[in-house]
Amino acid sequence: MSRIEQIEDQIQQLSPDELRTLRAWFADYDSAAWDRQFESDVNTGKLDAPAERALHDHTAGRSTTL
Repeated sequence: MSRIEQIEDQIQQLSPDELRTLRAWFADYDSAAWDRQFESDVNTGKLDAPAERALHDHTAGRSTTL
């Protein structure tokens, strides 16, 4: 049995309160991981080209107001 399958089995055995706590913890964990990745992408310039294209498109009138 893989680690994921073991984790799935354990999750299925949680009480509703434990599952609620796990959901909240995972949402925080996942959000923090996403923030770290985004910050890394910004710091390494990975988002520079897409940002430049977006600004160019906006200046050229190829955007709409939200």
